[in-house]
Parts: sequence; C-alpha cells; structure tokens
Amino acid sequence: MERMFKEYDVLYNIFSSGYSEVNGFDFYRELFPDNENKGELNSDYSKPNAIYLYRDDKNKGTKRQLSRRIMLKDTWENDYMEYVEGNDKAICGGLTYRRRANNLANAQRMNALIFDLDSVGENELRTLFLRFEKGPEVIRSLPVPTFIALSGTGLHLYYFMKEPVDLYPNIKLQLKSLKHDLTFKMWDYKSTTMEKQIQYQSINQAYRMVGSVNEKHGNIIRAFRTGEKLSLDELNRYVIDENNKVDINKPFRPSIMTRAEAKEKYPEWYERVIVNGDKRQKKWDIKGKQGFALYDWWRNKAGQIQGGHRYFFMMCMAIYACKCDVPKKKLRKDMEEAFNILVSAEHKNPLTMDDIRSAMEAYDKEYYNFTIEDIELLTNIRIEKNKRNGRKQEVHLARARAVQDIDYPNHEWAGRPKGSGTAEKKVREWRELHPEGKKIDCERETGLSRHTVLKWWDKASEEQNR
Repeated sequence: MERMFKEYDVLYNIFSSGYSEVNGFDFYRELFPDNENKGELNSDYSKPNAIYLYRDDKNKGTKRQLSRRIMLKDTWENDYMEYVEGNDKAICGGLTYRRRANNLANAQRMNALIFDLDSVGENELRTLFLRFEKGPEVIRSLPVPTFIALSGTGLHLYYFMKEPVDLYPNIKLQLKSLKHDLTFKMWDYKSTTMEKQIQYQSINQAYRMVGSVNEKHGNIIRAFRTGEKLSLDELNRYVIDENNKVDINKPFRPSIMTRAEAKEKYPEWYERVIVNGDKRQKKWDIKGKQGFALYDWWRNKAGQIQGGHRYFFMMCMAIYACKCDVPKKKLRKDMEEAFNILVSAEHKNPLTMDDIRSAMEAYDKEYYNFTIEDIELLTNIRIEKNKRNGRKQEVHLARARAVQDIDYPNHEWAGRPKGSGTAEKKVREWRELHPEGKKIDCERETGLSRHTVLKWWDKASEEQNR
C-alpha cells in the first residue's frame, strides 16, 4: 500500500506532462450540463439532476455519515467551493436522478460510465496506455477514456457519453452486463493492476469527486482529459461477449409470443398482469419461515466472502431480504452482524458503515430481477441450482413425496428412533431419495453443515452404486 501511494507522484508527473488537467468545477459542469437551476422544478423530469454526497461538520456526533445534495446548475460554482473542494469525503457517480435520492430506482439517465482500477503504478499505467492504442478487434484492448482521475493508489476511468443514455429498466441491466464485461477486460492482474481481486461495481457506484481529498492518504483527486466523449456503439465494440452489448433500440425485452400463447403457457402471469393489470415485479413465491430460511442461508455465508466482494455480499443480502419479505429493521440488524464478520476479510480498502447504508438501498423492488448468475458474479459465491426440470415447486414436491411413498411404504424416511441414526445415515437416506440431488439441497433439507455433507457424500454414493 505504501509503495502504491508513492507511485501517485510518478503518475501525476506522467499525466501532467502529456495531458491537460481539469479542475473539479469544470469537470462536473461538463459531465452534467443539464441540471436544473435553483427553484426550477420540471414535473416531467426533463432535467434529472446529478446528486453528490459529502462530509458535513454539522453531522459530527450523529449517526449520519454523509449529507446528500442536488447539483444545481446556477449555484454549482459556490456549492463546489463550499461542499466539495478540499472535502475529505465527497463522492458522485455518472448518473442523473429524478427526485432527491441517488438510488438506482430513481436513476433516469447515464452521463458517464465509470470504472475504478486499484493498485496502479507506473508499469501498470504504461500497459494500460498500450491497450488504449489498439483497435477493438485486439484481445484486451480498451476504449480510450474521456478523463482519467488519480484517486490515490489507483485510477478512475470516465467514459463521458456523447448523448445521455435513458435508463429504462432493461437498459440498466444491459449496462450492468456491459460494465462487468469491460471491468473483467480492464482488470488484468500484474499487467494493468497489482490487485488480484477484481472489483465489479454497479453503474450507480459513486466515486471520490475531482477536487476533493482522499482522507486515507491526503492527496487531492485530480482529473486529466485523455480522450473524447463516446457513444454506446463505440463502447459495444470492445466487449468480449456479444451478449453483453447494449441495444438502446430494445429498452424492454421484445416478445414474439402472442397473448393467447402466453395465456396457455403462463396462466398465472396472464391472470396477474393481463386480467388484473398488476405489472409490478413479482417477488419470490416463498412463504413464512421457508422464505426466511433462504435469506438466513445467504446471510450465513458472510464468512466465505473475500475482500473485494464484501460490499456486494451485503447488497445481495438486502436483495434476498426484500424478495423474501424480511422486515427492513431485521435486515439492518443482521447486516451489522455480518459487517463484523466481513471487516476481517483481507483487503486494502477498509469496509465502513457507509457501505451498510449504501447496501441497504438494494432493499427495493428495482432489484427483483437480479438473477443467480448476477449474484454469483458480484460475490464470487457458487450457488447450486435446484433443478425441477421445468416443473412448478408444488408439482415437484408432490412428485418427490410420491416417490418416497413408493420406495418407503412404511414412511421410514419420516423419522427414526432416538439415538438410532447418524449424520452418515441422514446423508445416505437423502441421497437414496434424491439420486440426482445436489449437496446444497442436502444441506438445506437435513440441516447438516456443509463440512458434514461433504464428509459422507461420496460414501453414500458408493453404497448407492453397489
């Protein structure tokens, strides 16, 4: 860490000798040219506003860590000098919002796609520049950023959009995939960064503001113009996977299915959406204690999380809580307990209480459409899928009970005399009932620990095959 911070002066000399430095006031005026003026209120949200957070002396001694403020066009110069310049904690992302909260649900347009690349020294920077010079057809090549900011021990790469991108729900998902793809391409251990753990971040992520101060090292965040504004098409050319490109002509997923076909294939959806007009995202159909069990299953994985994935574990914890109808008050208490476990995970960036506040924002229906694949990518936790071969849960369970009744007509599976069984027996019996079952399902249904299931799993399989 100390070596990396010493590189800051080296990087500053490289940038200042070849690129124009831009002060924070001009930087954000260029990034957000269409903010409202003071007193202006567009009820049609034709002028969504940038929102930034800053440390305010008025909050000392309170639980409030940062204050939130709208970036207004005509007062920005004075606001910048008062709230941002020299402030040891001021952060802002590249999105604009309707209303006053900078959560993803309120995000209306994307003015810039921003990447954080940690642990960059002189050698890593020169590799990065070489990759900027290559065409998109070259492996590991990268688009040239509009600006690069020196954050302290790393870089913030800003890709300003030629035209702000309207954030329809599905466009948010497409942009998330695009950012993940380019992050993977950009984060090349021992080439462009000395940090091994890739840090995937939301399009809504906020970064230290240009002109503010990094409170950990005392350096000013400085920005340098390195390229031009880009279009989404230009960014799309650099993705690794074609499926991660953004198609702005498809703000929602098109359907080739007729309503009649949908009624036959998805009767529950048809009744809820077409007949009853309920177009809200549907929660997981998990009831009572069973739903809490799934949430608790995820919460108990805190000890498995590696340093670069701690924040996203808490964010996904909020998603699980919202989907499973866990009360927000309980989530906050559980997240503080998980925080005490996560802080011990080794990483150069400390986890803070601000991260809890930010992660809690994922307790929102906007995140109902997060998939298992999304959660795996963000947290680096492998999640075994419970395959039902297309059957609904109630049909799947009814079928499993029917098989049990055939194989065990006297209901031997339902229980055992006290002291007559072992963990080994539980695993063996579960595997007999579920020959294609997964270890994770065995854990859930038997209540045994992961270690115990692994211990007896192969032996149970051998006995099955005799």
